[in-house]
Parts: sequence; structure tokens; C-alpha cells
Amino acid sequence: MQTSFSLAQLADPDIHEANGILRACVHCGFCNATCPTYLLTGDELDGPRGRIYLIKNMLEADRPATPVDVTHIDRCLSCLSCMSTCPSGVHYMHLVDHARAHVENTFRRPLAERLLRGLLGWVMPHPGRFRVVHAAARMALPMARFLPQPLRRPLAMLPPRAPPATPRPSPTVYPAKGERRYRVALPRSCVQTVLAPEIDAATVRLLTRHGCEVVVAPGSRCCGALNHHLGQGAPARALAQANIEAWAGEISDRGLDAVVVNASGCGTMVKDYGYLFRADPAWAARAAAVSEKARDISEFLDEIGLSEGADMSTVSVVYQSPCSLRHGQKVVGAPVRLLGDCGFEIYLAPESNLCCGSAGTYNILQPGFADRLRARRAEALNEARVDVVASGNVGCMIQLAPALELPVVHVVELLDWATGGPRPAALEATQKEEQS
Repeated sequence: MQTSFSLAQLADPDIHEANGILRACVHCGFCNATCPTYLLTGDELDGPRGRIYLIKNMLEADRPATPVDVTHIDRCLSCLSCMSTCPSGVHYMHLVDHARAHVENTFRRPLAERLLRGLLGWVMPHPGRFRVVHAAARMALPMARFLPQPLRRPLAMLPPRAPPATPRPSPTVYPAKGERRYRVALPRSCVQTVLAPEIDAATVRLLTRHGCEVVVAPGSRCCGALNHHLGQGAPARALAQANIEAWAGEISDRGLDAVVVNASGCGTMVKDYGYLFRADPAWAARAAAVSEKARDISEFLDEIGLSEGADMSTVSVVYQSPCSLRHGQKVVGAPVRLLGDCGFEIYLAPESNLCCGSAGTYNILQPGFADRLRARRAEALNEARVDVVASGNVGCMIQLAPALELPVVHVVELLDWATGGPRPAALEATQKEEQS
């Protein structure tokens, strides 16, 4: 694609990077064939190629975003399926992230949108705030029909019952069981900590059982992805800097074999810290060091190997591959191999490359598209006729659960169970319902 940025514009590192990304695009349109929103609407501007043209025109002219720009950029899930399809290696993720920041800085949204997006960015990355708001929201459920439409969607997405009280990882060290083979850092997750604390608990058990000393570093916080994808650059960078400082300190002082992330959307963000701070001399080296250490939990366990456990061949599993893991991190086979090594009977759902519609806050901000995508994915998963759905991202689990006829659990819960941990709570609940 031909571009015409001025020399003054190209002096900006972000514009310079965008220029290179735009020039790599050859207009082939292969990306549209795997874009979930293009498949829903058939509108060229709802596909990656159309969005690339919008972004190019917006950045080249150095003008504020228009309502048309905002509509179609907002509809992008950042599922990154287009990056897996693109034969030219167009790094669409960095381009659309730049566009979102530009939209946030130049476009004035309607008041209700500004309030909702601001609330999401202020509450969700912070477990304490989210816990309070979550409790208040549950109390407000009977009054939901009287609330403004933008606020009804978050209430409708609350789980039918509050999650069990489980201690969340706090700044501490969990010693390895037996001989210590590895030393790893575990991020302090945000929404997952409140809505699915059993995932972190299973992760700690699984890692320590396999000879890992698990460090929850003081000062580590939410990864910043949620703010980043809302175009809220300053809070996203602040959260990322807190993590870089915490983990880089552990790397230099005591050594870390990996920063192990059990939410794939967060893992994609942490692996991109090096790019995010590439032009900042004060942070670039430490950010790159952290990104180099980042591993998805399935990726890390696939590298070190699982211990032998119980025979799980009587349990059938359909694996739901999160977009952020498949397309963002290019981790495709590891979760399936690990489940297979434990003896689970594995099924892969059709259309596994298509997004479920979760995408961070997308299912709140774009409910119509999100519901249609969920229905499509849930139909394929329900047809599998298995015992359980396994995923590697809490957002996908929360998004899909209401539409599934099956329990949904995180991959680490199944691996923990197979190697000596408790049966996942979701399976226990299903068994009790069947018995009653």
C-alpha cells in the first residue's frame, strides 16, 4: 500500500511504525475471509482491509477521527485472526491499537459512552474496586430494567451466583513441592481474581507440584490490556510499568525462568511490553527482558513436561482456543498436547479460529455483535456432546458459559485435577445437579 506521510510525521515513532505496517498490506483481502465482523455484516469497512484504509486516511491527514472511523474501529474485536491469515505479515494489532489511541485523543463520544468506557477503565483493572462494584451490581439486579441501556449489559453478564470465596494470590512466595526446578512469577490478575479465583489457585498448585517456586511479586498489578484496548494509553502504561518494575527486579535480583500468565489476553499484552516501550530509553531494556520471559501457562508446562497422574480417559473435553492465544501468541498445539498427555479424550470444535465475542470489554460495548458471535461458537461447542469445555482465557469462559449446555473450565483446572488436584468446581456442580 502506498503512503504519503510527511517527514515531520515520520519522526514520530508510532507514525513511523504505522507507515511500515500500512506499506506491507497488498490489498489481497484474504483477511476478510477470517474476520468475524466481516462475516457477520459483509461490509468492507467491518473487515481488516477496510479498517486499514480508514486508519491510513485518518493518520495521513493527521485529522480527528470521524463517526464512521469510530464505528468501524470500535467494531473490531482485536481477535487477530487476520494476522494469522495475512500472507504479507501485516501487523494489524499494532496498527489498530494506534488507531484506538488516536480515536480516544481526538473524538468526543456521547456522554453515556464516555461514562461507561471511563467506568470500565477505572474499575475492571483493579480487583478491590471491581469487587465492590460487583457486589453492588448484584444488589442492583432487580432494578436493572430501570437503568440506562448502557448499564444493563454489564449487569446481564453477571454470573448467576457469586463465585466461592478463594484466597487470591498476594505478594508472597509459594515454595516448590520437593526439589525446586524453576522459579517463576505469577501476575496478579484483575477480573479473574474476583470472578474465577479458582484459576489462580489451580495454577499455583499445578506449578508448585511440578517443582516451581511461584513468586507473586510486590508491586505487580493488572497487565494493562483492558485500558490499552480502550485507547486509554496513560493508565495502560502505568500498569505495565508497575509490572515491569516488579518483574525486572525479580529477574535481576533473584532470577526468573518465566513470567507465567494464565489468562491469554494478558499474556499477549505482557509479551508486547517490549514493543510498547521500544522508544522509551528509561524502560525499553527492562520491558524487553520481561516480554522475553513471558509464557502462557500451557506454553510453559509444555516446555517442562507434566508428571504422571490419574487416568482421565473417561472424561471427554472439547477445547475452545482463545483468539489471544491462537492468533496473538501463536500458541496452538500446547493446550491440546497437555490435555492429551493426561489421557483426556479431546475434541476440537469446528470454526475454532473464530472469536466468541468476549474480547475484553467488547461484549459490553458491542453487545449485538458479541451475542451473535457467542451463539455461533456455542452452537459448535454444544454439538460436541462431551463432558466439559476447556479454554485458556477467563473472558471466553464468562462469555460462553450462559450459552453452553456444558460446564466450562480453564485448562489449568483440568491439568491440576489430572495431576493430583481437586476436581474442578464447575464439574462438581454439574455432577450434583445430575444426581439431584
